[in-house]
Amino acid sequence: MTGFLAGLCVAALPLLAAGFWLGRRTARPQSLGDLGTPVEHATFQTLHTASLAAPPLRAGLTEETARRSARRLRTLLGTDALCLTDQKEVLVWDGVGGHHRGEIMERLAGPLETGRGEAFPLSCATPDCPVRWAVVAPLTVDDRVHGALVACAPRESAVLVRAAGEVARWVSVQLELADLDRSRTRLIEAEIKALRAQISPHFIFNSLAVIASFVRTDPERARELLLEFADFTRYSFRRRGDFTTLADELHAIDQYLELVRARFGDRLAVTLQIAPEVLPVALPFLCLQPLVENAVKHGLEGKSDACHIQITAQDAGAEALVVIEDDGVGMDPEDLRRILAGEIGPSGGIGLSNVDDRLRQVYGDDHGLVIETAVGAGMKITARVPKYRPGVHSAARRTSE
Repeated sequence: MTGFLAGLCVAALPLLAAGFWLGRRTARPQSLGDLGTPVEHATFQTLHTASLAAPPLRAGLTEETARRSARRLRTLLGTDALCLTDQKEVLVWDGVGGHHRGEIMERLAGPLETGRGEAFPLSCATPDCPVRWAVVAPLTVDDRVHGALVACAPRESAVLVRAAGEVARWVSVQLELADLDRSRTRLIEAEIKALRAQISPHFIFNSLAVIASFVRTDPERARELLLEFADFTRYSFRRRGDFTTLADELHAIDQYLELVRARFGDRLAVTLQIAPEVLPVALPFLCLQPLVENAVKHGLEGKSDACHIQITAQDAGAEALVVIEDDGVGMDPEDLRRILAGEIGPSGGIGLSNVDDRLRQVYGDDHGLVIETAVGAGMKITARVPKYRPGVHSAARRTSE
């Protein structure tokens, strides 16, 4: 889908450039400077103008995004006036002839219903009104008409009809990308909710039972554990942001391990080796804690002796390399494959497939989890987190979350 949209944008550039050049040539001459031929200059200006119009449209079609992009779109077409509408009203009118708003909306009923563009003359009682003709190009996403782009000019023009259609197609691509961004956000939110639902009820009950056991014998210890439990659950169920920092995720892990150690005592040993320079790295929320919980589960389960878990976070150039390793019972590699493929439910591996899916969605398939395991050989999980990725930003943590 993304390749198709990109191809559509590229295919539309020549027509956009031609329309821009013709419009600007008839409007007012510009100095070409050192940009080469008029066509090369027009292509550069088209690309630059389109790049400025795209960001607002990637937020969807609203009055605000329409206002921020309309001037750039009118520049692309070189028209006297341009308006963007939704299904019900004109969102923005840029240029002269704003008194035609009502007439435009009356004439949009057909194009908005059929999804087909139209061109028609405008009736106007104002003798010096410079716009006498309108070209309507519907804005469609997934075969649904969201609104229309309307270009107004002094006279009928076949070039303007074609150019308006191409610009409308380009705007529709941006709106479709906005839909994809929203779908991706909803998917990530749904997966975080699913991961929260997987936080073991047994862990919650056992933690409260351990805290209760200290109430009489060591009240101060019970108070400390209760505060750790409250802070950990507050972090796990927070509503703000899809991303966090490695420092905050490790802090939550430390709180989780403190509660586990209170229950198992000397049976659990944990070693941490964290490079300070990777602590500010942003990463998907709750993507490491489930891996540590998995290590605790498989490290202590089925063993009578102690379990050792090692957590390292190293600076690896453009990436932070996070490794979580345990010396527990391990797992059959085929069972692991089925877990990552979603063929085995969360009881088979706490959050592994969820974390793997989210890392791939955010950073690409080459950033999925790397897991080394065998029966009786423990498990080693490696996550490679880029230090910078567009759109991946964590908000500062607040104690009032």
